[in-house]
Amino acid sequence: MRANNKRSACRQAGAGKDRRPGASLYQEITDRIIAELERGTVPWVKPWGSAKAGLGLPSNAATGRRYSGINILILWGAVFERSYASQNWLTFRQALALGGNVRKGEHGTTIVHADRFVPKGEKERAKTDGDEPHAVPFLKRFTVFNVAQCDGLPDHLHAAAEPLPEREIIPQAEALIRGSGADFRIGGDRAFYMPGSDFIQVPPQPSFFQQIDYYRTCFHELGFIASVLLASAPAAGRA
Repeated sequence: MRANNKRSACRQAGAGKDRRPGASLYQEITDRIIAELERGTVPWVKPWGSAKAGLGLPSNAATGRRYSGINILILWGAVFERSYASQNWLTFRQALALGGNVRKGEHGTTIVHADRFVPKGEKERAKTDGDEPHAVPFLKRFTVFNVAQCDGLPDHLHAAAEPLPEREIIPQAEALIRGSGADFRIGGDRAFYMPGSDFIQVPPQPSFFQQIDYYRTCFHELGFIASVLLASAPAAGRA
């Protein structure tokens, strides 16, 4: 009982260190995503890019390592929201170590590092009981800044993300699009069907994060033409 009370007290003390009383880092990330959903501005839902930054995964400019997991969504969101021209990020100390600095007044973006550790007490328990120790998962927060928020950094850190591969042709999909007889136009950063002019426009295939989404988007827009034709069929029959 005494051990349980001690662990409970430790949890309560740890909770007090959060930026918002009673809120864990897990909850902060969840709240942030929900807020984006409620505003209807969730850039990672749209499979093509419209930000100034080159299309690609966000990376740490100092180490060259790509971010993963939830951090991709967080950093993509920041790139779209703030119109950064780069997918490269740094911590405050990394910027200083590279001879640059974060500009005064700039606000960083919070990302997380997920890992596990085995407490000392758990190791001792496992040794006594003769079983495997249980690791405890944890999240650690980091604040990073886009290189566009920094001055004095080496020029190569401002390089664009690696370009997406050339267009991947799927013959069956291309044949289906041609067979529809629809007027397909490629360009811009939006996908839509224009009923008045009766044409479909989609972004170029290399601008999609997953190139298969190009064809999914094409067929999605073709569905609008089909729905228009079905809706107008009864009226045409009565005429």
